[in-house]
Amino acid sequence: MTHTRAPLDPLTQASVTIAWVICGNKPFYPLYVWYLVGDGVTASLGTLLAAPLFLAIPLIARQAPTAARIALPLVGTLDTLFATKLFGTGSGTELFLAPCIMLVALSFRAEEAWWQRGLAAFVFLSFVFSRYAIGPALHVWKDIDLSTLLNLNAFAVASLMAFIAIRYAGIPHITEPGARDRHDPQRAKPGL
Repeated sequence: MTHTRAPLDPLTQASVTIAWVICGNKPFYPLYVWYLVGDGVTASLGTLLAAPLFLAIPLIARQAPTAARIALPLVGTLDTLFATKLFGTGSGTELFLAPCIMLVALSFRAEEAWWQRGLAAFVFLSFVFSRYAIGPALHVWKDIDLSTLLNLNAFAVASLMAFIAIRYAGIPHITEPGARDRHDPQRAKPGL
């Protein structure tokens, strides 16, 4: 007897795709720092600490799709706060909060509005914290290195936001009665 797994709903599948892309790119960031800056490579290895958390998102998606969609911007925000402490506010790592807020805006259904509101507030408060209370960077960077990091991070953020927009394009945000059943094979079965 073959057991076929039901496909993930479109919003959760998009979140899983973004998590895989972030996991796949994490190991390259220290290489970019090494190539472009030359200094701080050891410090930049700290950015790999969040990789297992991003990897967990696809692993929990089938059992807990809402939790996976919550986890992506939550882990992204915590990762951004850590990177900002590591690199400092002048490095532009705070810009990664923009894709986090974009994920909050795109990843939830109408009935999940309170999760969406709560996460939006969390991302914004994280920005305020990173701007005014995070303290000095764990690694001391030269001004020219910070300028290079700012350019690197700005390009990375723009790329990630463009990918998110492309990946979420056309996904219906289920608001009308009965629409959810058309996009969720489990709910479309009679008697469910």
